[in-house]
Amino acid sequence: MKTIKLGTSTLEVPVIAVGCMRIKSLDKKEAERFVRTALEEGANFFDHADIYGGGTCEEIFADAIQMNDDIRENIILQSKCGIRKGMFDFSKEHILDSVDGILQRLKTDYLDVLLLHRPDALVEPEEVAEAFDHLESSGKVRHFGVSNQNPMQIELLKKFVKQPIVANQLQLSITNSTMIKSGLNVNMENEAAVNRDGSVLDYCRLHDITIQPWSPFQYGFFEGVFLGSDKFPELNRKIDELAEKYGVSATTIALAWILRHPARMQPVTGTMNIERLKDCCKASDIYLTRQEWYEIYRAAGNVLP
Repeated sequence: MKTIKLGTSTLEVPVIAVGCMRIKSLDKKEAERFVRTALEEGANFFDHADIYGGGTCEEIFADAIQMNDDIRENIILQSKCGIRKGMFDFSKEHILDSVDGILQRLKTDYLDVLLLHRPDALVEPEEVAEAFDHLESSGKVRHFGVSNQNPMQIELLKKFVKQPIVANQLQLSITNSTMIKSGLNVNMENEAAVNRDGSVLDYCRLHDITIQPWSPFQYGFFEGVFLGSDKFPELNRKIDELAEKYGVSATTIALAWILRHPARMQPVTGTMNIERLKDCCKASDIYLTRQEWYEIYRAAGNVLP
């Protein structure tokens, strides 16, 4: 498994992050086998959130991996907080309480990475800064990041927060590539030219913030997987053609498309299927050509200006 530095930190992470949002769907033996397979594949970066399964996903993971000090030294744990029922909450009190709950459920003393889960319209960055300072000084969190935030929201945080923002989790797939499309259609009068995110892709590259694409196989907002979907016949033909060429699965090619981007992203998988997880990990070894990357992009219905 290839690795990258997470943001400006010294933390070396695998290029594939294992998302644990759906681990609740597995029974105990299945969960143990899933986690064991991830480790065997070199995918030791596990992404969580306090809202996944109402916290039970973190508990199931800790039991499945049989958390102890030796195991903890060999894995990287990331979790997220800030989403509450019907609202978002980046208050100091909620962040600190959330982290304590996360640590208890994961049976660990610290998180490698904590992300603020989506933006909070009522955020008071001074409170976030106080929370981050406390979490860092107490040793409960080592690195910090955000999710679904645009450049100005990050800049507002950085005015008060002294810790580097090392990651930004953003939706990105072949069929959900608005952050790429707007950059290709600058100064055009078409729909693709609409800048919906403040050029967050370029911003993260300029500031060495690792983009963690979520839902890398989904189209729309959790409307379904584009692989094998009759809604994307041309795209699937092209992906299948390249899968045959490289001797891998369509899943591998779809993830290799994201990894081919020079932003050095770290996509977050969502599958609980062991064979599909292995296929995801194989993407680390596939390097698509420039022509192949653009062929996939266009096959998804994107038109070059």
